[in-house]
Amino acid sequence: MSKTVVVTGSGSGIGKAIAEVLAQRGWQVIATDIDLEAAKKTAAGLDTAAGQAHEAAHMDITDAAEVAALADDVADRLGLDGWVSNAGISFMEDFLKMPIEKMDRSIDVNLKGCFISGQAAARAMVRTSKPGRIVNTASMAGKAGRVSFLADYVAGKFGVVGLTQAMACELGKYGITVNSVCPGYVRTSMQERELVWEANLRGKTVPEVQQMMIDDTPLGRIEEAHDVAKVVAFLMSDDADFITGEAIAVNGGAYMD
Repeated sequence: MSKTVVVTGSGSGIGKAIAEVLAQRGWQVIATDIDLEAAKKTAAGLDTAAGQAHEAAHMDITDAAEVAALADDVADRLGLDGWVSNAGISFMEDFLKMPIEKMDRSIDVNLKGCFISGQAAARAMVRTSKPGRIVNTASMAGKAGRVSFLADYVAGKFGVVGLTQAMACELGKYGITVNSVCPGYVRTSMQERELVWEANLRGKTVPEVQQMMIDDTPLGRIEEAHDVAKVVAFLMSDDADFITGEAIAVNGGAYMD
């Protein structure tokens, strides 16, 4: 019987790729997103070779009641074996000009949303005596602050790396592992927006900024969402039974620690 995983922010980008790879590897996926139609589209396109019945659901990860309700529903109906906290947002602005309102929104989604999601998932797993896997999507920007125009994002993603360690420390006794992945320059709709923003802020063209990213990456190309998804799948697998509290760099060498 397939194990069940909830993937947040799976309507597009990295989250969609994670849902696709996990489904290919036999997981039953609950695709969630603040854009329900996008989540439904993802779920409808997932592999069902293992007999899975994938589902889609609306989720605002800043709404603790909504997240908890979904976690409990999945745990009670299907068994909650895994949870991937992937949903996130970004803005780009000079540090001196960043509005506090944008900082608040960034932290609410990228850090607090990860806390809310992880807590709901862990509570449901513990309540149903289900050892499980939790993976948080952090960022290369959660390991190195050498990132222009993303001070709010850096702060939130550094927080996700620390939160991952704290969760791993407390949840290990329940058989729950908690890890994070730290992607680099990933080709997504978010990156497309950021390329335009950064080009404007630097006074460069979009191709020039993209080439800067490639030049900063020893493997010499822009990262694809499935590069990240395959590492998430590893962390969700039995091969990663004794790995917890880690922040795995998946960035083609753009940042090495």
